Amino acid sequence: MKRLFQSYLKTSLIIKITVALVLGVIAGLILQEQATVLAPFGDLLLRLLKFVILPLILFTLIVGINQTGISNLGRMGGKVFLYYLGTSALAILVGVSVASLFNPGTGVSLQGNESVEVPDNPGVTSVLLNIVPDNIVTAFTEMNLLGIIFTAFVFGIAISYLRSTNAYQKQANSLYRVIEGLNEATLTVMKGILQYVPIGIFAIIAEIIGTRGADVLSSLFSFIGVLYIALLVQLGFYMVLLAVTKNRPGAFMREARTPLVTAFVTQSSSGTLPVTLNAAKNLNLNKGLYGFSLPLGATINMDGAAIRIAVSAVFAANVINQPLGLAEILQIVLVGVLASVGTAGVPGAGIIMIATVFSQVGLPMETVALLTAVDVFVGMGATALNVTGDLVGTKLIDQTEKPKNQTA
Repeated sequence: MKRLFQSYLKTSLIIKITVALVLGVIAGLILQEQATVLAPFGDLLLRLLKFVILPLILFTLIVGINQTGISNLGRMGGKVFLYYLGTSALAILVGVSVASLFNPGTGVSLQGNESVEVPDNPGVTSVLLNIVPDNIVTAFTEMNLLGIIFTAFVFGIAISYLRSTNAYQKQANSLYRVIEGLNEATLTVMKGILQYVPIGIFAIIAEIIGTRGADVLSSLFSFIGVLYIALLVQLGFYMVLLAVTKNRPGAFMREARTPLVTAFVTQSSSGTLPVTLNAAKNLNLNKGLYGFSLPLGATINMDGAAIRIAVSAVFAANVINQPLGLAEILQIVLVGVLASVGTAGVPGAGIIMIATVFSQVGLPMETVALLTAVDVFVGMGATALNVTGDLVGTKLIDQTEKPKNQTA
């Protein structure tokens, strides 16, 4: 038994995850509804990932700021925001273009009894205000990632400043060494959690396949198919970006595939964040950069969600036989980018984003109810692309910073 366990530990994580995916599908098809008995194992994985998110963000960002320097952070932050804004807009254009080519929703009709309860959209202003928490403890207990990033950023800068002063240099250096030790301890805990990831993925996949089956997929197969084609187009764009900037896409994907698969199964960019940060570390990226860009990206950069908005809009327009014009497409691009930021971290975010755009361009809310039937399958692909986009952006920005870091 001990030898078997040691063999499991030594096996590549991606191999274990791949085997878990296959076994999960098989178990789901065999057990069907009884696959719900495996749900606690999947819930445990989500709890473990959430358990380590807070210390990872807090300690990684503080350590990164002190290693990178305050002036460098401002320059990198500007690049991160430009990348996130640009790729989100491009993702919506890709979604609209691919959906317009294949026209999902043609021939589908509303029955008249579809309904969906859409949570209130907090809006961009509310999200921006939440960046500054009115209570640090509440920011942590409510998993306000933007608030946690702000807290880590402020205290990281404060510690960095004190380390440069004569009066408090000794105390600040001692405090920094403690935080650096806590950061290493958190990474050690993360290594242990990664060993459980395949087991949790097996349980989640088995439950999804067992309880959803193939019936739900058949009615909206065209929509799901077009969505995944658009996601692959955007993924191809990422790979081209990497190749053009003289990065090897294959080498990048060897590290990115673990967070990609984890995001696909868990449908949570935030929940996948510990695995994404670990991948960035394995890619030898700047800790000060990825400690800031990846938590922020998990909160506001949602290329997969942007594509989902675009394809859903074209689907709804085809259902009511009113193809989108140029003005409506431009509205979708603008509102979709803002909605993907304005609903970050809110339960039911996918529904909110789609409903927000639909209300702006006059599309029927009843189609939102149709799309919720396959929400789990849509969310899987969209979340995987979200996480991949964050990592690609961080990799590219890190590359632009390398010459400066080497000459510094």
